[in-house]
Amino acid sequence: MRRAGRQYMRTLNISPQMMREKLKYEAAEELGLLDKVLEGGWGALTAEQTGRIGGIVARQMRASTTSPTVLKRD
Repeated sequence: MRRAGRQYMRTLNISPQMMREKLKYEAAEELGLLDKVLEGGWGALTAEQTGRIGGIVARQMRASTTSPTVLKRD
């Protein structure tokens, strides 16, 4: 039986930075701030808005690391 390992993970071709950026934009959209970000950049947000986005991203990243992406078989 073949085990999924590093070779499989390389085929995903998603860097952690790209994943974080994607999550940031998704969180901004969820909070209704995407238009503001697209018009003025991340600097157009208040500290409170940025903190909310950061909290959502951190929560999602924590959830993704605790749930297995590759199933292991014995």
